[in-house]
Amino acid sequence: MKIVYSDDQRLHAPRYQMSAGDMSPCFEKPSRADMVLERVRSQNFGEVVGVQRYSLDHITRVHSESYVNFLQNCWCLWEKKFGPEKDAMPEVFPHRGMRQYEPESIEAKLGYYAFDVCVGITSGSWTAIKTAADVALTGVDIIADGERSAFSLCRPPGHHASEDLMGGYCYINNAAVAAQALRDKGFNKVAILDVDYHHGNGTQSIFYARDDIYFASIHGDPEHEYPYYLGYADETGEAAGAGYNLNLPLPLGTTDWGNYKEALNQCMQAIKDFGADVIVVSLGLDTFENDPISSFKIRSDEFFEMGALIEAAVLPTLFVFEGGYGLEALGVNAVNVLQGFERSPSTRREFCSRSRSG
Repeated sequence: MKIVYSDDQRLHAPRYQMSAGDMSPCFEKPSRADMVLERVRSQNFGEVVGVQRYSLDHITRVHSESYVNFLQNCWCLWEKKFGPEKDAMPEVFPHRGMRQYEPESIEAKLGYYAFDVCVGITSGSWTAIKTAADVALTGVDIIADGERSAFSLCRPPGHHASEDLMGGYCYINNAAVAAQALRDKGFNKVAILDVDYHHGNGTQSIFYARDDIYFASIHGDPEHEYPYYLGYADETGEAAGAGYNLNLPLPLGTTDWGNYKEALNQCMQAIKDFGADVIVVSLGLDTFENDPISSFKIRSDEFFEMGALIEAAVLPTLFVFEGGYGLEALGVNAVNVLQGFERSPSTRREFCSRSRSG
């Protein structure tokens, strides 16, 4: 399996986030990707390849041009007004009863394009954000060229970002950009499987009215967990997309791998019934038992089986890195999923045979 990575993603390094009523160091930091890359190399797992560069057209296939323009220019506007010492962060939002309008003020722009306060922007953020999307798109090209699998080690993550909103450490929705690019390359039906602890509200909203991209998510119950306002089981799609969105929220403190496995099998069956040609996995590892911002209790050894269950679909599969904040085991858990996916010789032979006959 090829692993796509770029050091340019380290340039995004917000210093603080608002958490539990206090400013605290940001959980989403460059060392997250470092831990995964270190484990990949120590295990001699796959080939680490560099990123290719792509036009913004791929991003504006799923995000509005005004939003992308904001992300490109945000830091310059902020620095001009406030200087470089502080991260640019939203602090006021156009909620119910307010005009949905983008004023000239950078403070207003930040709130207009955000739905929470966990999206700090620094001098290097846009370079990292654009690079993360390019890392995902490089993975797409690897799959389109006939490889069975690839891992796009993207950072910052993306699945909370919608068409024109950032939130939850996410700015560009890397998985959504990849899914759309796969469609544009001729894959007729793309399935997105989101295994992050937090619901991928951005991905859902982008494809909610479409029947060519299926979204399936297993996550903490939004009655009690972020992002709170999406991720409920009755959200099944609308218009042409009715029936093509599957949310499986699980109770807080889910500890039994059997329960999680049952939900994952349900997702994989739904993807099979959809008739997917390819799978994009939003690979969040914050379901881990020692993750500091989740309540699931999946053990490191159980991530092997997660990978094997995904592999059983015998489809080209692109893994896109999302959340996961238990740094000590983050690399272990990520590589365990990928190794579990790779260690199924019977289905690997079936895939190779089918590819040759196709």
